[in-house]
Amino acid sequence: MPEINVALVRALIDVQFPAWAHLPVRPVAQSGWDNRTFRIGDDMLARLPSAPGYAAQVAREQRWLPVLRSHLPIEIPEPLACGAPGSGYPFAWSIYRWIEGETLAAAYPADVTRFVRDLALFLRALRAVSVEGAPPAGPETSYRGGDLAIYDAECRAALAAISNQIDLSAALAIWDGALATRWDRPPVWLHGDVAPGNMLLRNGKLAAVIDFGQCCAGDPACDLAFAWTSLHPPYRRTFLDAVGLDSGTELRGKAWALWKAAILVAGAVHSNAVEASAARTTLAAVLGDA
Repeated sequence: MPEINVALVRALIDVQFPAWAHLPVRPVAQSGWDNRTFRIGDDMLARLPSAPGYAAQVAREQRWLPVLRSHLPIEIPEPLACGAPGSGYPFAWSIYRWIEGETLAAAYPADVTRFVRDLALFLRALRAVSVEGAPPAGPETSYRGGDLAIYDAECRAALAAISNQIDLSAALAIWDGALATRWDRPPVWLHGDVAPGNMLLRNGKLAAVIDFGQCCAGDPACDLAFAWTSLHPPYRRTFLDAVGLDSGTELRGKAWALWKAAILVAGAVHSNAVEASAARTTLAAVLGDA
């Protein structure tokens, strides 16, 4: 596969969308892991999957973002076109309307309480959208929205590997407690990757939620992991109360945060120093909230 760079995007656009061939192409600084992102002119962006495991996200977003947009109180991406493989690049890719704003990873809300309530309102509205025909949880969503038990062996191995760094009995109590609960209601829409890099702020307020490549219908618990990965305790409780889900779903959300942090700290998946440090902070939040 060729390097995903400005030259490749320029070639794809020139051949497939000649009406936009005059527009400049430039990379976006915070491009993301699953996709490489490039701005096209002032009003559009291109997103190209970076590996085969992310390629199915294109069709998912193209199909479902237009459906979800009209039901949500906060802006989400608007697909404008779907590109085809070409110039040696093997996957479908997307062009979206550009959304102005800074990611939560790069900026801080002016009012954190309002921010977490706005995010909770967004997730409640998302859960209320009809799931008729919606994709289920599975490999294409990394099983987000599915049963935590798929990661049972991996999580236990990671926790054992870092047992000298954590309270192992407390961690296992959280994990086992979460596995003993179930989402026993009909499936609902979930985002699948509620993370600072996927939220945009304007004037200090939540303006948009982006990157729906793992959205699906299922158990919404994974969307609650944000409470432990990114929020301090008072705001964590405000967020969870505003989301309005039961204690079992909250516990599974905590377990999703525990699993991801454990495998990062244990080195079970590739991470950089920043991600590893953030994962240790998440472990402290999860275990301190036990």
